[in-house]
Amino acid sequence: MTEFSDLGLAPKVLRAVSDAGYTTPTPIQEGAIPPALEGRDVLGIAQTGTGKTAGFVLPMVTMLARGRARARMPRSLVLCPTRELAAQVAENFDTYSQHVKLTKALLIGGVSFKEQDILIDKGVDVLIATPGRLLDHFERGKLLLTGVQIMVVDEADRMLDMGFIPDIERIFSLTPFTRQTLFFSATMAPEIERITNTFLSNPARIEVARQATASETIEQAVVMFRASRRDRLAKEKREVLRAVIEAEGDACTNAIIFCNRKVDVDIVAKSLKKHGFNAEAIHGDLDQSQRTRTLEAFRENRLRLLVASDVAARGLDIPSVSHVFNYDVPSHSEDYVHRIGRTGRAGREGKAVMICAPADEKNLDAIEKLIGKDIPRAENPVKAAAPATAPHPSAEEPQKPARSRGSRRRSADAKPDRDRGREPRRDDRREDAVIGMGDHMPNFLAMSFAERRAS
Repeated sequence: MTEFSDLGLAPKVLRAVSDAGYTTPTPIQEGAIPPALEGRDVLGIAQTGTGKTAGFVLPMVTMLARGRARARMPRSLVLCPTRELAAQVAENFDTYSQHVKLTKALLIGGVSFKEQDILIDKGVDVLIATPGRLLDHFERGKLLLTGVQIMVVDEADRMLDMGFIPDIERIFSLTPFTRQTLFFSATMAPEIERITNTFLSNPARIEVARQATASETIEQAVVMFRASRRDRLAKEKREVLRAVIEAEGDACTNAIIFCNRKVDVDIVAKSLKKHGFNAEAIHGDLDQSQRTRTLEAFRENRLRLLVASDVAARGLDIPSVSHVFNYDVPSHSEDYVHRIGRTGRAGREGKAVMICAPADEKNLDAIEKLIGKDIPRAENPVKAAAPATAPHPSAEEPQKPARSRGSRRRSADAKPDRDRGREPRRDDRREDAVIGMGDHMPNFLAMSFAERRAS
């Protein structure tokens, strides 16, 4: 069995790895580290939770241990799609470079430009950034990329989903042609394939799992849900979510709940808190300090339920997540793999439950086609209420006869009684009823015309 000591890492790096409690590399680390240390370009394809971050951080620390940084000219660059992933990569550098004197800067949104400018002016060995904030510094004239020796693109397929590919191509053009490129992705869309063919030179391709496969340690299930009425869909769907969480009982120590829209993240989190659940929301519109506090609380088990948009779907290293609940079926089937990859990490067992409404069945079919198997259907824990039955008519209130088209046709000897006050039907008349004027006819009506003129 291969160990980290067999991969050619520097002794100080191996010491840091040992301090972190690791002895055996994951397949992506075993495949990516040796060619990276040789200076080759690397194309790594692996599902989430397989240790891709250490696969590029460890060789970078080893290679950057020799050399010195210059002001405004970082020696290496790591591009990440989200602030959270960038912050996590920075934590990995702190862990694995603790015995090596390396400087780093984290360039993400939500943080003052002035503080970041100070770090860049001092000179950094490692620059970790999101594409937008990196280009902001470059356009302000605060940063030069001509000294980049190693460039890493992490979660490249997520970059594609978020529309960062034009920014990535521009950043590539600002770095030296002689740079070493380490490119990591969970899937290989055609656009990603085009970029790797353009900017990577004879890369060592490491693919440790079939593209877009879910870990075998994750138990999957889908609850088919149909609302009683269209205007009750959102409310009843939240009821199903709460029932699904409660059905897991103590086995659900903590969980990430994914929604497709940011507005639903806030609504679901507020609803869960209203019903007594320990839940908080995290998405891209929140202040960075609030997002950081929420993640820290979740990592430290002070927060049980993290309601998130896809900003938290990729790369966040929270090893002990017991469950993932997909409140919404993701519109992109690849996102399903990345979402449920937050559980069942590092060989642990996990469970992923998804709620599917009739409108989502097309997306569900695409997900099952992508992962190559059917997701087991689970019983809806919310039993449908029995339809209300109409009360039986009482004996005192006889049931009205049903009207038909022929009911308007009346017999020739009967007059219609549509309105109150009209003459009753003949068969309803009393035998002694007076018809017409009878004996009460005035005498003058019986007189002839001549008699009336004479009178």
